[in-house]
Amino acid sequence: PETHVLREDGTPVEPGSGEVGVLARSGHVPLRYHNDPEKTRKSQHPLHETWATTGDLGYVDEDGFLYLTDRTAFTIIVGGVNVYPQESENILINHPAVYDVAVLGVPDEELGEQVKACVQLAEGYEPSDELAAELIAYTRESLAAFKTPRTVDFLDELPRTPTGKMVKGELRKRYG
Repeated sequence: PETHVLREDGTPVEPGSGEVGVLARSGHVPLRYHNDPEKTRKSQHPLHETWATTGDLGYVDEDGFLYLTDRTAFTIIVGGVNVYPQESENILINHPAVYDVAVLGVPDEELGEQVKACVQLAEGYEPSDELAAELIAYTRESLAAFKTPRTVDFLDELPRTPTGKMVKGELRKRYG
């Protein structure tokens, strides 16, 4: 099996371009979801029956190394532009006040969605408007303005499975 990085239109992304795409694995047998033909159809490449994706996003560098960057289900669409929450999460987790973080899209009348950070604070820090502004500015030092959170909510704990996987679905339900 091989891994392919594809644009939304199914064309390949060139290694070393830095462009993020959907990962597709090729195999000898087509992927099929049990009793779910629609999910099967959505996972398949339109031109290659044995190429399928499970929604991972990533890129291949100039040396051929594959980097996973996010999942298509978590992509935030701000004014028609894709924003990958993992970018903001990778920056925010390095701020000393942040113990845990999840970034997600929330409804926005003008832009479709906007970026929100849900932050669990490290011990010794208290939620405040000033700290929220500091976290937004901290992220903006490294990312374009449209990729940075517009708002920050401080939560006592972020939803995780017993194995530690973030359950963004619970957060999405909360923010609708």
